[in-house]
Amino acid sequence: MDLISLLATVSEQAPAALPFIDINEAKLSLYTMISEMHWLFAMLLLSVGVVYMLYGWRIFRALVVISFGFIGMFLGMLAADKLSTNEHALMWGGIIGMALFAAVAVPLMKWCVSILGAIAGGILTSGIWIALDLSDAYLPAGFIVGFIAGGLISFIMLKVSVMLFTSLGGSLITVTGLLALLYQYDVRVSDPMTFYTYNLILTHSWFLPLAVIIPTVAGMLLQNKLIKNSSNWEM
Repeated sequence: MDLISLLATVSEQAPAALPFIDINEAKLSLYTMISEMHWLFAMLLLSVGVVYMLYGWRIFRALVVISFGFIGMFLGMLAADKLSTNEHALMWGGIIGMALFAAVAVPLMKWCVSILGAIAGGILTSGIWIALDLSDAYLPAGFIVGFIAGGLISFIMLKVSVMLFTSLGGSLITVTGLLALLYQYDVRVSDPMTFYTYNLILTHSWFLPLAVIIPTVAGMLLQNKLIKNSSNWEM
């Protein structure tokens, strides 16, 4: 029995628990975001996402610093919200967190790449968990499996980690742009009763995970081919 099936069996037999994250609410938020997106911005996202997915390995150092800057901003704002009631604390917490994490990412580049690879692995296995329509309450179990696997791969083959998190990041951006363009098609051409975007995002649990996982795998394969043909690329 594979690990995902084992976790699914355990989740079915375990006592009921509150969902870690409301998947339907997250899908609705995504639908709302793409419905408000201008088609020019969607085209920009699509272009940036494809470049990110195929050539992110060339600028991965900058992408690592930016990614850790955003992580630091989120954690800084979270800490400021918990520790202070000052109206400016949230902003300064985000700025300080962003600066600290971005600065730390430069000297600890390989460790940061490994962390991002582990997070990317967790996101992919979480997507598989959602696609299989397993219990939302035990979604963290699916994430932990991928996080550990991604972290181990990152320490053994660091280049794989680079390809993994850049392909995943590019895939997420590309899919968001494509969905926004599909929504524009729905608004202008489709029958309102058969909106493809709404049905795909909110009705079919398998759609979003596969829409991200398939381009991610394709991006990794193409990146691997490009890296092999690039003699001067080093970690």
